[in-house]
Amino acid sequence: MTLTRTEVRALLDRYGIRPKRSLGQNFVVEPNTVRRIAELAAVGAGDRVVEIGPGVGSLTLALAETGASVTAVEIDDVLVEVLAETTAGRDVVVLHADAMSVDWDSLLGDGPWTLVANLPYNISVPLVCDLLDGVPGIVRMLVMVQKEVAERLVAVPGDAAYGLPSVKVAYHSRARIVGRVPPSAFLPRPRVDSALVELERLAAPAVAVDPEALFGLVRAGFGQRRKMLRRSLSGLAGAAAFEVAGVAPTARAEELGLDEWASLADATAVAG
Repeated sequence: MTLTRTEVRALLDRYGIRPKRSLGQNFVVEPNTVRRIAELAAVGAGDRVVEIGPGVGSLTLALAETGASVTAVEIDDVLVEVLAETTAGRDVVVLHADAMSVDWDSLLGDGPWTLVANLPYNISVPLVCDLLDGVPGIVRMLVMVQKEVAERLVAVPGDAAYGLPSVKVAYHSRARIVGRVPPSAFLPRPRVDSALVELERLAAPAVAVDPEALFGLVRAGFGQRRKMLRRSLSGLAGAAAFEVAGVAPTARAEELGLDEWASLADATAVAG
């Protein structure tokens, strides 16, 4: 079972909750949507799921219904009370914490874990990138984000949405959009469509290169994306590095794929 739109409204009214724009709170209220997400998550008995921003627990219940053990991380103190009610008797642990600052190593321990979440729009990109960088125990993610954010995460060179997050995702994982979710599935109704993105962590990063050197260049390049790389990477990569890497200094950041960024990072270590 999960929560209907009527039941969600009743819970919000009873607890005096008004969704907070500052926390990006849009609650999923369509049972078919949360069941679809749980099905796409492909989890079941014996699996461990971490959910971020569970809200009143609609998706949490659908995940628990699969037989998986769910750890739900919620920052809002009133919603923690609601979750205690809605998930009572289920294999669900509710943690009152900020997902952007929680000690994930202490919380999750050894993997594997699957992250399944309707991510608040205001933290979705930095959170996904941070988890990819620092929490290897999360081996798979299925996240619902704004459509524009989804496009940024899966973008490839030449796409308008291609940027630093796209390179970060490609470095750590295989990512794809696996579904769309209309505004009508939420309360309150957002002004944009949402999408479901699946990320499967690679056994090792896609390229063997010093990540600090790699992302130092990527960050600088996209920080001035309208400039040619010889300008945006001035002081980081000289003419010799471009020649060694086989990268045109007149190219712009959005033209380089992960392999080319890696070649340039390696070349800067040799040629400067």
